[in-house]
Amino acid sequence: MSLEFEQPITELEGKLAEMKQLAESSQVDVSDAVASLEKKIQSLKEDTYKNLTRWQRVQLSRHPDRPYTLDYLYNITDDFVEIHGDRNVKDDKAMVGGFGTVDGQTVMFVGQQKGRNTKQRQMRNFGMANPEGYRKALRLFKMAEKFGKPIVTLIDTPGAYPGFEAEERGQGEAIAKNIQEMFMLKVPVICIIIGEGASGGALGIAIGDKVLMMENTWYSVISPESCSSILWRSWDFKEQAAEALKLTAEDMKGFGLVDGIIGEPLGGAHRDTDQMYQTLKDRIKSELKDLMAKTPEERIKTRIDKFSDMGEVVE
Repeated sequence: MSLEFEQPITELEGKLAEMKQLAESSQVDVSDAVASLEKKIQSLKEDTYKNLTRWQRVQLSRHPDRPYTLDYLYNITDDFVEIHGDRNVKDDKAMVGGFGTVDGQTVMFVGQQKGRNTKQRQMRNFGMANPEGYRKALRLFKMAEKFGKPIVTLIDTPGAYPGFEAEERGQGEAIAKNIQEMFMLKVPVICIIIGEGASGGALGIAIGDKVLMMENTWYSVISPESCSSILWRSWDFKEQAAEALKLTAEDMKGFGLVDGIIGEPLGGAHRDTDQMYQTLKDRIKSELKDLMAKTPEERIKTRIDKFSDMGEVVE
């Protein structure tokens, strides 16, 4: 699947495939033409993805072929074991987590999970967790702390579930409790936005020593569509809303709201998943090595100071 702004690239790739097929069937030497077209495609890709608008970044973050949390966990760990349930209400399928080994280091992974098809999307509630999902996440955080294992969260959600039942069971309280508790965790905590990072739904598992964003992701208090519907009473202005929100990884890094950006393969994480898995694995190992060299007291103080310094306060 290609996005609207990728159509010129897709058309050229189609012509290239036809040219190669013609060469095989007719035994005609078109190697020069193929090389020229491949060079043109590469140049077009570099120009296109180097100059993406904020809305186009949002589109890439939602690409249906993009790796989700479980894709990363099963590919960067040697033996991921999922842990279920919040020991209170039920097991929220939109929030997944468990222990996994990364080159000998046991890590507690927690993240939102989306679905690939209609049935999976319904089961995963489109990656929108209920209160029991956040309480499950907190249970896993505390378990990791008990056994002295570092925590890595993978964030990819359009927001916490806003349904009546969710509010009835304390959605706001569950997220607030997670934020409070994550500040005081004694083990290293790394938070990585791998897709969408919307509002409190993302923030509920995003308080860490290091908060990182992948190159083609977004992080904001509201989605461009919702912002457009509030300001213009229509979704038609979502592109302008995305520009105004300044929600990309570059924007967030510039504001000092995230600590770093993880590069993606040209065209997005879905273009070369093996490379993306290795890149993420290497970054996690590097960040954990630095964080584990510090004492729990140092990490907690730095974590609190970092978030306390965000924004401007006028009295």
